[in-house]
Amino acid sequence: MNEAANVGLAVIHIALLVALAPGLSGVIKRMKAVLQGRRGPPVLQPYFDLLKLLRKDAVVSEHATAIFRWAPAVYAGCIATAALLVPVLWSTAPLAAWGDAIVLVGLFALARFMLALAGLDTGSAFGGMGSSREVAVAALAEPALLLVLFAVAWRTGGSDLSGASSWIIADGVAAFAPSQLLALVALVIVVIAETGRVPVDNPDTHLELTMIHEGMLLEYSGRPLGILVWASLLKQIVLFALVVALFFPFGIAATPSELPVALGAFVLKLGALAVVMSLVESSTAKLRILRVPELLGAASALAMLALVAEVVVG
Repeated sequence: MNEAANVGLAVIHIALLVALAPGLSGVIKRMKAVLQGRRGPPVLQPYFDLLKLLRKDAVVSEHATAIFRWAPAVYAGCIATAALLVPVLWSTAPLAAWGDAIVLVGLFALARFMLALAGLDTGSAFGGMGSSREVAVAALAEPALLLVLFAVAWRTGGSDLSGASSWIIADGVAAFAPSQLLALVALVIVVIAETGRVPVDNPDTHLELTMIHEGMLLEYSGRPLGILVWASLLKQIVLFALVVALFFPFGIAATPSELPVALGAFVLKLGALAVVMSLVESSTAKLRILRVPELLGAASALAMLALVAEVVVG
């Protein structure tokens, strides 16, 4: 495939994820409302909210430095680059030759570090509290994510996400093993923590004493806030796509003619994961902040068991 075709596929890849990211959030909110007996917001409401923010000017604190101003661009750039490492519609991700699972985790860490710095930059008490909590959660979630990726890499023969997805497709049913189930459960817990969803965090609340991710965004407004919110939604769909690529990659396109089928399969898988997340959030309560390490510790234990099972049993 020539360079122009690769660039075209990369543009389609990132445009698809950016376009679907708010819709995925809207589906989750709508499903939660249905499960809880409420009417709920329209599925397209996140799009309306983002467009409203992007039309507004920003109010910047007089204590803010360049870190605060550049954080949204760096955060969005890291998440967009990470999105290009995960196969979505075809077996080879646009940046598969440039990075693997470790680079993916590193980009997430860099994005989080920049946002945590921005939360501290203005001297806001709630921003600092949100940043400290975010880093504490990351210190437990990132090792669990790495262990999951190492377990999958051991089974598939490498840390390349596109290679792992292709290996599972090639082996079919034979690719599944008990270790895969352990790794899947661990990854779902990590996704809940990384996306700030119940029971780790509540993305729908602005109560200062309980929020984690939202605390770092309190000083932002207008276009920068819109960029950060959209990038956070993009991170959510990238993590969902990672679950699909590593455990349910079937239906992915091998030729251009199969792209419509691959797109339909991908949207259905996202919908299924959205239903799972809605069920989890509707059936559990938000944990106290001191109980979150126990949940993430369980994810690390499951991921370690998956890795040990791969090494010992195979």
